[in-house]
Amino acid sequence: MVMARALKTVSAFADGSPFSEAQVRWWIFNEKTNGMSDNGVIVRIGKRVYIDTDAFDRWVDSQQQTRREVAV
Repeated sequence: MVMARALKTVSAFADGSPFSEAQVRWWIFNEKTNGMSDNGVIVRIGKRVYIDTDAFDRWVDSQQQTRREVAV
């Protein structure tokens, strides 16, 4: 059984999120240095760019710092 991935275009993703389209596009531009490409957030099919919403949620969670990490 193949599970369907939850893919959205950049503009559709930004419409339903607290992040602006410009912010999302900046993250995509820097995907190799911010960890998005390592986490499978960006999906390219031809010239189209999609956001895997489940992978994005995991990426956001990975960006969180605990109080202990911040205090160090």
